[in-house]
Amino acid sequence: MEPESVLQEKAFKFMCSVPRSLWLSCSSLADSMPSLRCLHTPGTGTLTSFQSSDGREDCHNEEPPRKIIPEKNVYRQTKLANGISNMTVPKQRKLSANYEKEKELCVKYFDQWSETDQVEFVEQLISRMCHYQHGHINSYLKPMLQRDFITALPARGLDHIAENILSYLDAQSLCAAELVCKEWYRVTSDGMLWKKLIERMVRTDSLWRGLAERRGWGQYLFKKKPPDGKTPPNSFYRALYPKIIQDIETIESNWRCGKHSLQRIDCRSETSKGVYCLQYDDQKIVSGLRDNTIKIWDKNTLECKRVLTGHTGSVLCLQYDERVIVTGSSDSTVRYWVYVIVTGSSDSTVRYWVYVIVTGSSDSTVRYWVYVIVTGSSDSTVRYWVYVIVTGSSDSTVRVWDVSTGEMLNTLIHHCEAVLHLRFSNGMMVTCSKDRSIAVWDMASPTDITLRRVLVGHRAAVNVVDFDDKYIVSASGDRTIKVWNSGTCEFVRTLNGHKRGIACLQYRDRLVVSGSSDNTIRLWDIECGACLRVLEGHEELVRCIRFDNKRIVSGAYDGKIKVWDLVAALDPRAPAGTLCLRTLVEHSGRVFRLQFDEFQIVSSSHDDTILMWDFLNDPDTQAESSRSPSRTYTYISR
Repeated sequence: MEPESVLQEKAFKFMCSVPRSLWLSCSSLADSMPSLRCLHTPGTGTLTSFQSSDGREDCHNEEPPRKIIPEKNVYRQTKLANGISNMTVPKQRKLSANYEKEKELCVKYFDQWSETDQVEFVEQLISRMCHYQHGHINSYLKPMLQRDFITALPARGLDHIAENILSYLDAQSLCAAELVCKEWYRVTSDGMLWKKLIERMVRTDSLWRGLAERRGWGQYLFKKKPPDGKTPPNSFYRALYPKIIQDIETIESNWRCGKHSLQRIDCRSETSKGVYCLQYDDQKIVSGLRDNTIKIWDKNTLECKRVLTGHTGSVLCLQYDERVIVTGSSDSTVRYWVYVIVTGSSDSTVRYWVYVIVTGSSDSTVRYWVYVIVTGSSDSTVRYWVYVIVTGSSDSTVRVWDVSTGEMLNTLIHHCEAVLHLRFSNGMMVTCSKDRSIAVWDMASPTDITLRRVLVGHRAAVNVVDFDDKYIVSASGDRTIKVWNSGTCEFVRTLNGHKRGIACLQYRDRLVVSGSSDNTIRLWDIECGACLRVLEGHEELVRCIRFDNKRIVSGAYDGKIKVWDLVAALDPRAPAGTLCLRTLVEHSGRVFRLQFDEFQIVSSSHDDTILMWDFLNDPDTQAESSRSPSRTYTYISR
């Protein structure tokens, strides 16, 4: 037996003597290679080459090879590894006598080598071929290397894996996947992949989540039992998806074009002169009026459901969550109303849920409001969870109250003038005052609140504060915004730019947006202190401002609400004239407060009205479905 190296050399010399156009017909080489045998079923066919029309087989001749037109009935199929027919290629029509005689000897040598040797040998052969031969080899190998795993997995009882793989596709890719073949379509349909795609969007996008609630199709998601008890097929969700996209496109277009349906609530009473504050959710709007009352409105019917009285001055601010409503008034008092809900349960407990409505003073800084839960159990015990109220007042104190008894638990004395604003979160509270200082407090419990640090640096009253885990941000009448470290309370930087006092501010992530009595809005990068953009357009003091990931909405004493493109505002190349998307002019007085979400703006004004600007249901669409005008309700107090 000759050494392997000698055999390899002989085989190589022999192959070099064979015309290169004939190498491509030697499918036995591919069949013999272990690395190809796992991908290719022997005998499924080979991809033939092209020969030069003048019979010359050496591709190094000066004349380039020309393609031979195949004769009829000389085609055969090359199949994929899963047995599916992939392509039809012509057979080799002419083989030399030497090739037929010496092919078996060459294959015999090839079979005796190791896999590594075989790969090396084939690489040497390929390197000696010309370009068009490489194309033939590539066409021959390509179908052998393809794997339809989506079809193969269900055949092995692994449908769930195929469905899981396709569930990561976006809508466009999912449409394409359905068109691959019947098996792919079946996997998509049986796996309810359109439903899973919609559910994924609802979980991760607040706009989709809001549409699910407003349009009603959310009842068919997340394994909820539909009202009729029947689960819709995959085709239902496939047809639903483009309708959702159309709604989203309509909303974005309406925001940019100012198309909206307008609903108005007239809050007038005999002594009323304005609606100073509001907050809303899907069911209700809570408003604080200058006539000393708090009115709660049904958001669907626009009817006044309840009037809360007790203040002797205007209600200047309010805040509520699912448990409490908190109001601040100019009457310099702190008041609260308690609503009790008693529930009995099969767990042998009786629970008393005490809902609290609290009012504060003209300092507009009532921020810390909680509730009491008392539970009685079959173990003959009564447990009390005591939650507290913290108020800031014009008497320069911050007070902590027991909601259940009204008892004052703690008084924090630091500021020497009125407390104008405070925020709290995760055991930390920040207060600011007319005395130009900012106080940072640690809140271990209602009775254990200690002053951590006093931040001094502003030259006028500190009107507003905001903070997160990284920074404390304060705005003042001295025209500056100061940034402090939340952990160490050390001063970080000053944001200079406004020409007059700052009236409103919102801080989130690394973006600060402020409104001022210089009639401008400024966007700041809190990390470097740079002013990213100045928005001009309001004609009077900018009183309220809110922003999300797409837009900024501002209200001013000029009675106008402006919608700004936040993304464009953060792009230094965007022209200033393109930043204001729309100016909404419906209020006849100063705009005091506004809130907005993806679908609507709710605003209140000195003109005693609450306006709801609905950008989902634009007037053109509503006109087609209903010719009735916008609803207007007027509430007359008795």
